Amino acid sequence: MQSQQNHPQQFSFEFYPPKTDEGTANLQLVHSKLAVLNPEFFSVTFGAGGTTRDKTFDTVVDIQQKGIAAAPHLSCVASTKENIRAILKSYQEHGISRIVALRGDLPSGMMSAGEFRYANELVAFIRQETGDDFQIHVAAYPEVHPQAPSATEDFKNFKRKVEVGANAAITQYFYNAEAYFYFVDLCEKNGITIPIVPGIMPITQYAQLFRFSEMCGADIPRWLRKRLVDFGDDRASIQAFGLDLVSNLCQRLLDGGAPGLHFYTMNQSAPTLAILESLRR
Repeated sequence: MQSQQNHPQQFSFEFYPPKTDEGTANLQLVHSKLAVLNPEFFSVTFGAGGTTRDKTFDTVVDIQQKGIAAAPHLSCVASTKENIRAILKSYQEHGISRIVALRGDLPSGMMSAGEFRYANELVAFIRQETGDDFQIHVAAYPEVHPQAPSATEDFKNFKRKVEVGANAAITQYFYNAEAYFYFVDLCEKNGITIPIVPGIMPITQYAQLFRFSEMCGADIPRWLRKRLVDFGDDRASIQAFGLDLVSNLCQRLLDGGAPGLHFYTMNQSAPTLAILESLRR
């Protein structure tokens, strides 16, 4: 973990672009509460197949204008060199200097992935078009990408993203700290020393967590699933248990040398704020 201890510790928060006026008002409130913590940046997701492209852009620009850096997601799926070039130019014009470059998932019914097949191709294109104008963050999968043919091939894919110009990585969320530590050790053995920031998903309800984990391949350990199921519809108990569990996970990661934390907020401020308050005690 020595490579990670050489990086300054930073915290960041992820939003998804709101779809309604009510959602926009909620995000404004959530943003204001989390901005007080002065995070390194706020990232904004990019819907499957680019389905929220315009909303992502509007949300990113709004966040950037409020004084804290915004980092839009860019996805390979349904993207062409021409539209990525145009998006990059627009972000440059608005002072955006960070990008989260992802392969992305094909939405149901979509057959063509676009001109970019893999995230390393998107990273290479961004570097080709813009040089060092953007700090590029990529995804990492300590528990292995669900569509990877093997752990070895998954790591090779990650290494390619770093080799073509990624500056930092954000992991998929996990609840097994050992998976993260092992992944970082593997990176160090292969000469990869960029910041690898753990992705953190607060636990507020079981059904939502199970659904997201099924989609993205994040593992919910058997003991954790069983414990959450035992709570049934007792949401208060789930939240109290989740706060304790995730706070302990975060503390262990930071104590072990992780260069910060990236919170998947689900456009809520309270769960993340509770975890960070717990870490200060």
